[in-house]
Amino acid sequence: MSIMPNVIIRKNQQGQLSFYVPKKDLEEMVVSIEYDGPSAWGGEVQLVDGSKYYIEPLEAPPQLPLTLRVKRL
Repeated sequence: MSIMPNVIIRKNQQGQLSFYVPKKDLEEMVVSIEYDGPSAWGGEVQLVDGSKYYIEPLEAPPQLPLTLRVKRL
């Protein structure tokens, strides 16, 4: 795993999660997220392009948009 710069996670108008890497001007839709419930949010995230990242799980779903550091898997 390698450390990535900060990313911004937000919801688009259709309610889908969007994953944006400002330094690369890369924006992809999130296909799946390991933990997406009331007691945990984060874990392994897969994007439409097939790439995977890891978000340290949070104890509850965050307010979006959210800026955080992720690891590329």
